Amino acid sequence: MPAPTKLRDLIKQIRACKTAADERDFVTKECASIRTLFRDEDNDFRCRNVAKVLYIHMLGYPAHFGQLECMKLIASPKFTDKRIGYLGAMMLLDERQDVHLLITNCLKNDLNHESVYVVGLALCTLGSICSLEMCRDLVSEVEKLLKTGNAYIKKKAALCATRMISKVPELMDSFVPVTRQLLTEKNHGVVLSGVVLITEMCKVSPDTVPHFKKQVGNLVKILKTLSMSGYSPDHDVSGISDPFLQVKVLRLLRVLGHGDNETSDAMNDILAQVATNTETSKNVGNSILYEVVLTIMDINSESGLRVLAVNILGRFLLNTDKNIRYVALNTLLKTAHADHTAVQRHRNTVVDCLKDPDISIRRRAIELCFALINDSNVKSLTKEIVSFLSDADMEFKAYIASNLILAAEKHAPDQKWHVDTVLQVLTMAGAYVEEDLVPVLIQLFAGMTELHTYIVQQLYVALSGDISQQSLVQIGVWCIGEYGDLLLLGPTQGEEAIEVSESDALNVLQAVLESPHSLPTSLNFAVTSVMKLSTRFTQTVERIQGLVAQYGTNLDVELQQRSVEYSQLFSAFNHMRSALLERMPLPDVKASASVNDTNGAGESLPTEANAATLPGLQAAPLPVKPAAQEASLLDLLGDSEAVAEQPVSNQAGNELLDILGGLSVSAPAAVQPVQSNAPSSGSGLMDLLGGGTPPSTDTGSIPSMTVFNKNGLTVEFLFSKIANNPSNIVDISMFARNSQPVAMTDFLFQVAVPKAFQLNIQSPSGNVIPPSNSGSVTQIIQVANPQRQQLRMRLRISYSLNGSPVTEQGEIGDFPPAVSQ
Repeated sequence: MPAPTKLRDLIKQIRACKTAADERDFVTKECASIRTLFRDEDNDFRCRNVAKVLYIHMLGYPAHFGQLECMKLIASPKFTDKRIGYLGAMMLLDERQDVHLLITNCLKNDLNHESVYVVGLALCTLGSICSLEMCRDLVSEVEKLLKTGNAYIKKKAALCATRMISKVPELMDSFVPVTRQLLTEKNHGVVLSGVVLITEMCKVSPDTVPHFKKQVGNLVKILKTLSMSGYSPDHDVSGISDPFLQVKVLRLLRVLGHGDNETSDAMNDILAQVATNTETSKNVGNSILYEVVLTIMDINSESGLRVLAVNILGRFLLNTDKNIRYVALNTLLKTAHADHTAVQRHRNTVVDCLKDPDISIRRRAIELCFALINDSNVKSLTKEIVSFLSDADMEFKAYIASNLILAAEKHAPDQKWHVDTVLQVLTMAGAYVEEDLVPVLIQLFAGMTELHTYIVQQLYVALSGDISQQSLVQIGVWCIGEYGDLLLLGPTQGEEAIEVSESDALNVLQAVLESPHSLPTSLNFAVTSVMKLSTRFTQTVERIQGLVAQYGTNLDVELQQRSVEYSQLFSAFNHMRSALLERMPLPDVKASASVNDTNGAGESLPTEANAATLPGLQAAPLPVKPAAQEASLLDLLGDSEAVAEQPVSNQAGNELLDILGGLSVSAPAAVQPVQSNAPSSGSGLMDLLGGGTPPSTDTGSIPSMTVFNKNGLTVEFLFSKIANNPSNIVDISMFARNSQPVAMTDFLFQVAVPKAFQLNIQSPSGNVIPPSNSGSVTQIIQVANPQRQQLRMRLRISYSLNGSPVTEQGEIGDFPPAVSQ
């Protein structure tokens, strides 16, 4: 039989294939040939064939048929066969393979082999593929090898023990006694392996840390010897003596000194010595200095040593290597909380990094700048960040704008500076401000009573120049609607005279309403503000009435509904207009963002739960288009289901609620939902325009029911009925809660009922369900059941979670009997 192809020739032939198909055909034929040779028990070329199988495996082709041949090579007395056999075992076997059990006996024999090289092969293989059973069976052999006098075997045995402990932590007791001997060896490889073994023990079992603290003296001695030793050809790397061992020792010292004053004191001197004597002209020295800094910051080191560590990072910031500067910024960001004052000394260097051409460095620099802001430097550092904001990358603007606003709220020296800073951010990057911050800023401005005139005038000036920034537009039109009368008072706070007429103010709001850039939410804000100005202005009431009526036929259903309802206040309910459109009351508690930010900025954005309680949101809830809901439900749920096109009237004689019904109210999650058939006409209007408190109603004896519970989303129905109602109307309050750690966005709840029923779905309180059950979305559903049939309902729920859309559908038929009776 001719000799099989050599491995070198196989590689050449595979590389010569011009297409992937040619390569697959060639490999398939070669694998068939190798299988034939394996069946013929050709011992002369088994080693060569297994080597070819391993190469084929590296290319990604199936090679499981070579597992048993690897076992045969391991059992061979030849070292060359064992080497290929063990290599194949490490590549082709894992603890899920049945063949894995057969190798234990071979490993036990080879761990006691007279050749140190065979023992080394067995140790490498055991560390690579050990299973729980294999570790328990061979632990005594590895323990015995750790006590041998051969440094080559001892090094490999220590590394194998590290792997075994990570798999089976209870085997640690077998290796703890020999660790002290490993640290006193002269061979650097053995010491390095011993340090790695001890570090793994401390990681797996923190209870062993007090025991190994006794070895701090030996570790300090090792580090001192390496730091002061001269040139050693066996361990020198770019002029540094064994940097690998130094790094491992520093990491172990970091573990042993954490939270222990006595142990930390024992290593303070050597850390200072290494930090000052290490050469920094090469990256090898910088890697050691980096580990020194991390160790100093993680143990209970002296304050002077911490300053030295921060100064090392400051020198890193001046390095020409971008990777070193990035590492320095990243480390300073982590250590800013440990020694804020020392990091502050390098503030100017950090600010200079904002101009770096590398985007990764700019990102870390801006995060560190926010971490460095405090009461004393807020003005100067904010000025630098605002300057950076004007030319910042698009992906940075949202982060910078939102965090600037939060930092200004936390550290503002006075209210006027706070207002000026927020307005500057809104003017420069209003389009990038987080949507949840808009109600927070509205509440902030509403609480600054003494500055209302200044705020509304500055916002008017900003809107006169630019109405494309939607966050600025929404805040500006809200303030103009609330404090439009103050806009006409003239200059305040020593500012330049600003002469504004009633027509000028209306011109700005009309421009917002006619702008193609305006979002639906902005339009709702604007039309409500125009309406409120009808009680603050005296000369332009007719123009306001015409402007409001103009949008009574708008394609946007929410805007159209507002316009029609507001127009009624100029005619039938004109006597109530002044009371309904009076100024919003000041908030009782100032909203502030919680401090929970992992990017180093120090603050987190406000949640949907607290945003829903801020003033102004009730006057401009998120728009919902019932017509679109009805169309999609009819398409999705079939012809047998009907969606009511007209609202169900609530009570005879309650015409006011019939006229103004359907305007959505954004209610806080903790408040009971508004029942449309209970309140009087006055309270209903106050709710619609944001000036009142939703009345509570008695849900009666009908039990609530959970209609949906999946993937963290829970939807609950609460029922309310009025006795002796001829139309048998039931009000259903829907509560949607989210137990996931992230918010559910774009939430939409749709229902359909049989044609025998009449259905009216009011707008929801929002479209974002806060995470961790911290709030809810509510919606009122009214069902008229004059024939008193058993209620059936189909529902469709859609939302987005982590950017992925989710849609669920189902049917509810087990309503409580009292709902239909």
